[in-house]
Amino acid sequence: MDQIRSNLFVSFLFFVLFSSVRTEDQSVIQALVTFMDKLAPMQTTTNWGWNISSDPCTSKWVGVTCDGSNVTVKKIVLENLNLSGTLDPGSLCKVSNLLVLSLNFNNLTGILSPEISNCNRLTHFYLTGNRFSGNLPDSITNLPNVKRIVISNNDFSGDLPDFSRTTSLLTFLAQNNQFTGQLPGFNYNQLQDFNIANNNFTGPVPDDTGRFDGNSFAGNPGLCGKVLPRSCPVKKKEKESKLRDFFIYSGYAVLGFLVVVLVAIMLVKRKKRGQNEKTDLSPKNSSRSGRSSESRNSKRSEFSLTSVENGGVSTSMVVLSSPVGNGLRFEDLLRAPAELISRGNNGSLYKVKPEGGVSLVVKRIKNWKISKDEFKKRMQKIDEIKHSNVLPVVAYYSSKQEKLLVYEYQQNGSLFRLLHGSQNGQIFDWVSRLSLASSVAAALAFMHRELEADLIAHGNVKSSNILLKDDMEPCVSEYGLMPANHQDPGPSDKDPGPSKTQERTTNGNFKGDVYGFGVVLLELLTGKPVQDNGSDLVTWVRAVVQEEWTGEVFDKALIVEGANEERMIRLLHVALNCINGSREARPMMGEVATMILSLKEEEERSMTSSDP
Repeated sequence: MDQIRSNLFVSFLFFVLFSSVRTEDQSVIQALVTFMDKLAPMQTTTNWGWNISSDPCTSKWVGVTCDGSNVTVKKIVLENLNLSGTLDPGSLCKVSNLLVLSLNFNNLTGILSPEISNCNRLTHFYLTGNRFSGNLPDSITNLPNVKRIVISNNDFSGDLPDFSRTTSLLTFLAQNNQFTGQLPGFNYNQLQDFNIANNNFTGPVPDDTGRFDGNSFAGNPGLCGKVLPRSCPVKKKEKESKLRDFFIYSGYAVLGFLVVVLVAIMLVKRKKRGQNEKTDLSPKNSSRSGRSSESRNSKRSEFSLTSVENGGVSTSMVVLSSPVGNGLRFEDLLRAPAELISRGNNGSLYKVKPEGGVSLVVKRIKNWKISKDEFKKRMQKIDEIKHSNVLPVVAYYSSKQEKLLVYEYQQNGSLFRLLHGSQNGQIFDWVSRLSLASSVAAALAFMHRELEADLIAHGNVKSSNILLKDDMEPCVSEYGLMPANHQDPGPSDKDPGPSKTQERTTNGNFKGDVYGFGVVLLELLTGKPVQDNGSDLVTWVRAVVQEEWTGEVFDKALIVEGANEERMIRLLHVALNCINGSREARPMMGEVATMILSLKEEEERSMTSSDP
């Protein structure tokens, strides 16, 4: 009887193990088989796979690569296999975690269906050397994570869709097709590879083509521009008759004479009025003047009502070296409507768009006990230190009651919103998170090194102060603006670390920045905000790690994606060092940047080695 029970138990274990081997859902396996049937393979190998009775991961189907745990399909690479059918995105995109599709150098025909946009995790898309035809669907620009699109050497035709909003795109190769029309928008400065040679495009090549020369646009007889031998025609002005010129210039002369006369009359009247004001300052006039001034002030933006001090408005704001501030005047800010973005203990944040200018953000800080001269020196010193991942101050204003700091508005929002708010379909994957962490760490390390002698740290490093530029590159905002009496991020009351008194910072406390950055790393790794249902993130992570449940720390989206667990754990250790309860035990920001850069380079090497 015991032997029977033992055999039954073993059989049960085999059943469980066999069941667990079926890594993909049966409907996904059926979709993959349908996808392959549409490709019409003309030859197969002995261990071809691609049938309903096997599993794509554990049975090692030809051309299929799964994640490290053999759980989900990540890559499909079917090159040089003489496939002669059509591409069926409707079936393919049911593989929800597919990152790479390569069908290079086959004999595939037909059109590319708009359903390709359903593969919303796709990062690499290769169709080189086939016979695809028809238009490239507009929906391809809706792939939120696509980095490389290579469709060269096909028979695609028609107009290209507009890729200007595809912020993740790094490579676009479409040479040797039949595309027509004018070139659409591309983020040329972001692209690493670009080629549309040997098509039938017409019209001008944009001036902002970045690093790409004429070779990327050659073989399009209808194209013209600076990077091509053919210059774009300039519309010539029609010749005017001498008689018409005479009347026009005569009219200008008469108009100029009238302007001079009018100006002279106005100057005489102003001089007389000035003399009258000196001799006739009646109460009635003073009252009327006061009401007029009050009416004007009532129309000013809310953030500026207490910022105007007894005249001198036009000269009280200092515009720094940022090109965004060219021509900016304090009066422009006063007249512009202000939209409140957020309000904190020490001030508020407003969005302002002066007439005819770009959108700006005004940071209003109250009760910062710093002299006007010291504040001026501080702002000028910060302005001298430039880094591409640090948002520069455009202008500033200082009074006894408050300080105003002006920045360029960043429409893509903050890291906090990307992590914890609506992502609008954009996948914030492991590689993107690691790259962002490396960029921010390098920026903070640079600022620390350059401003160490001046004791100017950031003072308030947090995910909401890491903004995202148009190309989704991070930029650290509000550097050096934290008032000296404000407490930087530190342990909670229940935390076994040092007391809050020990965690108080001065503006020269760079280790406070390291702590704040460590918390940002925890947000990137866990996907949780600093305050998650009242539980402090730092305390929670320490408790989980102490119980040796480290795998429970990581964001489930990263686990599903198949992110490298070893590198995630190493980044977690960097974060834990940054939030060490002892300030002295925390690493310097330069050391943190070096450690994260090493992880990033390892990740990039592993991706390069696995690229098709």
